[in-house]
Amino acid sequence: MIPLSVLDLSVVTTATRPAAALRNSIDLARHVDGLGYLRYWLAEHHNLASVASPAPDVMIGQIAAVTKRLRVGAGGVMLPNHAPLVVAERFKMLEALFPGRIDLGLGRAPGTDAATAYALRSRLAGRDGDDFLERLHELTLWETRDFPPGHPYNNVVAMPDDTPLPPIWLLGSSDYSSELAAQVGMGFAFAHHFATHEAVDAMINYRTRFKASGWRSTPYAILAVAIIAAESDEEAERLASSFELNRLRRDRGQYLPLPSVEEALAYPYTDADRASIARNGSRLFVGSPATVIQKLEPLIAATRPDELMVITAVYDHEARKRSYSLLAEAFGLVKKEVA
Repeated sequence: MIPLSVLDLSVVTTATRPAAALRNSIDLARHVDGLGYLRYWLAEHHNLASVASPAPDVMIGQIAAVTKRLRVGAGGVMLPNHAPLVVAERFKMLEALFPGRIDLGLGRAPGTDAATAYALRSRLAGRDGDDFLERLHELTLWETRDFPPGHPYNNVVAMPDDTPLPPIWLLGSSDYSSELAAQVGMGFAFAHHFATHEAVDAMINYRTRFKASGWRSTPYAILAVAIIAAESDEEAERLASSFELNRLRRDRGQYLPLPSVEEALAYPYTDADRASIARNGSRLFVGSPATVIQKLEPLIAATRPDELMVITAVYDHEARKRSYSLLAEAFGLVKKEVA
């Protein structure tokens, strides 16, 4: 069946502080490495009470060091927050230390609010507005060394210079990102779990418009989906309640740690709240493994992804690990456990 991977936000809960959330990420990576998952990507978010991971490159090194088979990468580095040379150096360094196991996913959003984005970028030279394309071009030039004659960067080398950049992936939730990934001939990962743009349109657009390049000869599309699996539909729905309340609060601009199931079940939802949760339900796949696969099948058939990247945000760490175990069994990565 289709390969499975993990997108991890290092989720902070009302009982799990950020430092513990980072340790949970390392534990989860070890867990899925043994289950046969293909990749483990870390996100970059800043000033969010529910996300403990602002520096994916740091976590990549930690996780690659304690796993054996996983490809480990950024999902992704928010390129406007960083000098392209710094990104090139850090990921070439990771590739040198863990050859053939590193991925460089790039995003064009800030991954935070406006004030934090300004704080991140205030000392970086650049023009006003969206300069993602310029930064992406510069990043690739550190690899190809195609700077114009006489350009001052011809005298600057991204070290270690005997190591290539790892594969580059463009991340997105819109048709712009799919179009760009196709035009530059890079891998593409679509964020179905929060996108308002139609996933089918983005994924098919990427495939049909893809142009072979020095980065990739054929298209490769990853579909990132939010899944919460448990032994029964009822238990999965119970676990999902904290995720649903957290998303409801985020839609209102309340960026809080993930609440407990008990808090979520006791919350005084209004009819409007329940309607909002129902609307968001189309971006969350909840249930037993059989139910989750049944719900996913139409989306997989329509988007034709080469790989599913799963984000599972639940309050209890062991329940999150169990969700990934159940999916691994359901998708044939490991044999089903016998009671």
